[in-house]
Amino acid sequence: MIPELGHFALILALCLSCCLAVLPMVGVQQQRASLMMLGGALSSGVFIFCALSYAALTWSFMVDDFSVSYVAANSNSALPAHFKFSAVWGAHEGSFLLWTLIMAGWTFAVACLSRSLTLVMRARVLAVMGFLTVGFLLFMLLTSNPFTRSLPVPPQEGADLNPLLQDVGLIVHPPMLYMGYVGLSVPFAFAIAALLGGRLDSAWARWSRPWTNAAWAFLTIGITLGSFWAYYELGWGGWWFWDAVENASFMPWLVATALIHSLAATEKRGVFKSWTVLLAIAAFSFSLLGAFLVRSGVLTSVHTFAVDPERGVFILGFMTLVVGGSLLLYALRAGRTHTVVAFDYLSRETLLLINNVLLVVATLAILLGTIYPLIYEALMGGAKLSVGPPYFNAVFVPLAMLLLVAMAISPGSQWRSGSVGRLLRRQWLYVPLSLVVSTAVLSGYETFSMGTAIALVLAVWVLFNLIEDLWRHIANKRDKLRAIFAQSPSWYGMWIAHLGIAVAVVGVAMTEAFSEERDVRMEAGDVVSVAGYDFRFDGVRLAEGPNYVADRGAVFVTRNGTPVVTMFPEKRRYLARGNVMTEAALHGSILRDLYVALGEPVGDSAWAVRVHVKPMVRWIWFGGLLITVGGLITLADRRYRHRLRREAVVGAELAT
Repeated sequence: MIPELGHFALILALCLSCCLAVLPMVGVQQQRASLMMLGGALSSGVFIFCALSYAALTWSFMVDDFSVSYVAANSNSALPAHFKFSAVWGAHEGSFLLWTLIMAGWTFAVACLSRSLTLVMRARVLAVMGFLTVGFLLFMLLTSNPFTRSLPVPPQEGADLNPLLQDVGLIVHPPMLYMGYVGLSVPFAFAIAALLGGRLDSAWARWSRPWTNAAWAFLTIGITLGSFWAYYELGWGGWWFWDAVENASFMPWLVATALIHSLAATEKRGVFKSWTVLLAIAAFSFSLLGAFLVRSGVLTSVHTFAVDPERGVFILGFMTLVVGGSLLLYALRAGRTHTVVAFDYLSRETLLLINNVLLVVATLAILLGTIYPLIYEALMGGAKLSVGPPYFNAVFVPLAMLLLVAMAISPGSQWRSGSVGRLLRRQWLYVPLSLVVSTAVLSGYETFSMGTAIALVLAVWVLFNLIEDLWRHIANKRDKLRAIFAQSPSWYGMWIAHLGIAVAVVGVAMTEAFSEERDVRMEAGDVVSVAGYDFRFDGVRLAEGPNYVADRGAVFVTRNGTPVVTMFPEKRRYLARGNVMTEAALHGSILRDLYVALGEPVGDSAWAVRVHVKPMVRWIWFGGLLITVGGLITLADRRYRHRLRREAVVGAELAT
């Protein structure tokens, strides 16, 4: 009965979403305030019924209702309760229900927190988001119903959750990633609403900027958590593989990064108005592309959902409608904006434009490498072609280095005007200092590549300029400690996010250049030395988990004869499916990670063992965390709320 109620709740949510997509827009056309004001109530209803539906599916998992086909395929009575909870989004149908719930949640949040918008703008934004929700709900109800029953004879036991997903990473990574993916629908809706109203001024940029920052922050932490999850769960010891589905999340992040910078320029100086709208459309379009790649069956990856490829036809059609319709509207309306704002070629506007161009070019290069194998396969009658890390590193790394150069000198720039002297002030000091610091760091290693040295120099250069930017804001203040905490949240967010990028670049450079690994055959008592650490294999014993049995190895680690840690890598066999999974053992610190993975048995008493020593690898994820914190801090800026209220009053007076 509960699953049927969940299904019925989805149908009611679809009905309300149709009303949300139509009625406020009709109210705008007919200038009927009563219809425009329905958006808030309708969005509340959509969210409530989506939440009820999601609760019904969660209940089915928690009580082991295997008469629901989705539950039977992705759960088991022996599955721990916290994994049953996360198994709700462990496969296609449930994860898309979570996607739709988050979409309804963002719509509800916009309705609640945008009351200061003009009534017309709010109605248009909610109508656009209602239209998107209609598409998602139709896709789920027509092709991906999570409440389908296995009748008349339901299975007595479930097939179990994919062992690869039985990890805390499943609990936190997909919700954060979806919050970012779906959150980009908000700036998209604002952009479409602005195009419909023909009002491409700085006001819409100011309205959408905090929503964009929030979605970008969630997408950042989602990608960061996904990278860390792959690092410790897959047993390969890497943090990024340029997998097609990894790229599907990285591309909207790059475009959203360009968008938040372009929004700043549009808000403060009224420049790049049409370009900013195009970026808002592109960011959400890449989110839809990611959904298509993951759920259509066109890709084979550990990240994809194993679904019927025919479902991809619906997503492709919906994506064509949304993206094609948006670009058509853009072509019809954006050309009417002819605002001329003068700025110098050395101003901050120019640096932001360079930033945007580099980010978009990087996105297009990654897109080409991601979809080219699919195009080649289609044109060549099924012949396979692989585009791997060498291509992506060759095209992305140089662009990333140019971005770091722009980031390093940007704190010294000014809006509207600039000069070579001001832009490069003190760089004569910071560049050689960066070289000295980088040389000191690299002197402890025998060999390193030129790329590693350049990346490290650029990261340190960015850090020096961030420190100077902080000093510039407090130098003339009597109480400098108080002045540090008196800056605006927008400035804090920018500063911390840029610091996070520099920290992550240091982590990437050091990890990629100086990681050491060994794949060895080891018997009890054998010792292997890697990067100054001695790893002694003490054998394997049997261990039992709630729904698996494991061969648990013991590896005693010493450095110069001093004990460091005993590590316990496992080879698990999950009882329901019989899958064998590697569970790596980690010992991390700020300066290095020790990583041990147990392979297959070799002979009667020996095992294949993989040992890694990875310097500063955690700086990558700490940098991602700093970037996320920076994005979230900007949401506390009161200037957004005060300006919105002021503009809403002016808009209401003009409408009257």
